[in-house]
Amino acid sequence: MEYIGVHHVSLVVTELERAKHFYSNILGFNLIKRPNFDTEGAWYQIGNTQLHLIVYRKGKTFRGTTDLDRDDGHFAVQVEDIDAFIRHIKTLGVELLTVSNKEAGGERVYVSDPDGNLIEFKS
Repeated sequence: MEYIGVHHVSLVVTELERAKHFYSNILGFNLIKRPNFDTEGAWYQIGNTQLHLIVYRKGKTFRGTTDLDRDDGHFAVQVEDIDAFIRHIKTLGVELLTVSNKEAGGERVYVSDPDGNLIEFKS
């Protein structure tokens, strides 16, 4: 069995427009066409991987908080320049947690979306 890579990550969100604002305008992810499903949602292309947001108003993240915690469940996005990303995200007023560890690949930051989904960014 040969694995090629991760095709997509799906996250539950409760308010689509709020989530789209965060992923489109704050993080700058590329919104792509989504098939017409019975449920609301949005798809993003991030390099070779897609992010699928699925509206489930009764849902909540496993975390249940927007607090930043590097040890909690999350997915990671690789960026070309972590310092540029940190400068950009700080200008938007987004709370972030910065962690440096050479053994784990250097500096990385964590942010939370409005529903509590945790995202790591690293170069």
